[in-house]
Amino acid sequence: MTPTRVLTGITTSGTPHLGNYAGAIRPAVAASRTPGVESFYFLADYHALIKVTDPVRVQRSTLEIAATWLACGLDPSTVWFYRQSDIPEIPELTWLLTCVAGKGLLNRAHAYKAAVDKNRESGEDDDAGISAGLFMYPVLMAADILIFNANKVPVGRDQIQHIEMARDFGQRFNHLYGEHFTLPEAAIETQVATLPGLDGRKMSKSYDNTIPLFAPRATLKKLIAGIVTDSRAPGEAKDADASNVFQLYQAFASAEEAAAMRQAFADGIGWGDAKNALFERLDAEIAPQRERYEALMAKPAEIEAILRDGAQRLRARYATPTLQRLREAVGLRNLSQVAVSTADAGDDDAPVAPTFKQYREADGRFYFKLLRGERVLLQSAGFDGGRDAGQWVARLKRDGGDGLREAGGVLHVDGAAIGALGDGVALAEVVDALAKFAEDAA
Repeated sequence: MTPTRVLTGITTSGTPHLGNYAGAIRPAVAASRTPGVESFYFLADYHALIKVTDPVRVQRSTLEIAATWLACGLDPSTVWFYRQSDIPEIPELTWLLTCVAGKGLLNRAHAYKAAVDKNRESGEDDDAGISAGLFMYPVLMAADILIFNANKVPVGRDQIQHIEMARDFGQRFNHLYGEHFTLPEAAIETQVATLPGLDGRKMSKSYDNTIPLFAPRATLKKLIAGIVTDSRAPGEAKDADASNVFQLYQAFASAEEAAAMRQAFADGIGWGDAKNALFERLDAEIAPQRERYEALMAKPAEIEAILRDGAQRLRARYATPTLQRLREAVGLRNLSQVAVSTADAGDDDAPVAPTFKQYREADGRFYFKLLRGERVLLQSAGFDGGRDAGQWVARLKRDGGDGLREAGGVLHVDGAAIGALGDGVALAEVVDALAKFAEDAA
């Protein structure tokens, strides 16, 4: 059974904090051990350049984030762990996708629109201070995903648009050049833990209210002591659900521990005691990882070797062969092996391999075609989702035409009408073309 490919990117623009750990790192490391999943984790240092212009910060953040993931249990021998800039095929694919990406779609990207809106509010030109990097960010993200034909990309709801755009670019490329890309799906992280920061707002570098993940023990205790609380004295009942201290405690405690702390709040625990309990609970989980982190940070050459090894193996396995196929598909070919078209050669009987093309029409529905050269063998019906169309393509490739029936030019599989024969095409010709896909897959 082919494993599901799951891809996660981490932008190298800051120091990891407790919110990053609870919301992304801890669940992702746990997910990396799921059977039947091929996991890809990369340090998105090209993405960092869009908003960080300090080279020392980019380098330092890359080191800290790599050490963090390794210290938290990510095993580079069982997952793909690499640095984005070590895969030169990614920026090359970015250009190939740029050439099929619609500018109108990029105009609607959330980050770009937000920057334009901010300029308008300030009375500035729409594009004042906006780099082409920010505008093209969705294309680079699509290349990160499509280069490895990732099936799923874990994202928050604010990132769904980027996955939809990656699907759009991949579909457009497939329509023009044949079936090359798997269309990814967003794996919505509905249960992501969002932790409060020191001031009660969401923990974020933007608010300067974070607790660094691997702060020294003494620093951690001091930061926790500074968490904003209300004025209720010891002995007064406290509302656990409204407490930043309790929310942080609950994110790191077992269900039993959280229930006991909730009762303590109802019984009037003092804020000092509650904060001390939070500190001890956090340190119990973080201390062993902090020790591994500090050991890794002391040996940056070892981290460099791990990342380079991951990229080298990944390029050999996937990236380089994929780009070679894509270059061939778009016509970036060896000139000593110029193909002579059947028209030029006068050979109308030269065999042409069948291909599928998936695309989206102006009606918003998704379609596919089975072609042999320019000849349409099968034209699908419209589907509400690209995934539905893709599943039929995969099934037809796999089954080689088994179960395909024709009535009045309409094609059915298991009673479902999936499309129609092309003009002058017989069912046997479609079945023969599909059989070649099944043979290749065998």
